[in-house]
Amino acid sequence: MAPSAPTALAPRLFKALIVSTLGVAASHLVLSDALYLSFAGQAASALGDGPGYSADQAFTAALVNAFLVMPLVLWIGMLVAGERRVGVMVLVGEVAWIAAVGNGVDVIDDAPGTLLPPHSLLLVVAVTALASLARRRGWSPGPGGRRPSCARGSRK
Repeated sequence: MAPSAPTALAPRLFKALIVSTLGVAASHLVLSDALYLSFAGQAASALGDGPGYSADQAFTAALVNAFLVMPLVLWIGMLVAGERRVGVMVLVGEVAWIAAVGNGVDVIDDAPGTLLPPHSLLLVVAVTALASLARRRGWSPGPGGRRPSCARGSRK
């Protein structure tokens, strides 16, 4: 089976904008809900009726879940959209999401239900979508169909 032709840049960028927006929304939802549960557990333990785990454990679980959602949504979303070679996009999107949460977690830590700063969310979407344009190229033979000399096995 011949490999499919790569998608043109504009449609790929449009798909990436949609998928990265969904990824940011899903990750933010998981983060804010898990932090809300963390606050509820912290309040319950302060009143003497804890859920059996500490508020630090719940906070860590909230961050881990939010960090796991982003790469899964990006990878699966782009595959469903018919795109391949999305590793760079997933990696850049995850790093951008971690940076945005790291810079804005104090905002949502202070008041449950608060959004991360909108400019950081838009920046994550933009950087992730632009990263989708960087695709790793597959190896192709050199001129004349010959492999480069460094790739040929030398037999003596």
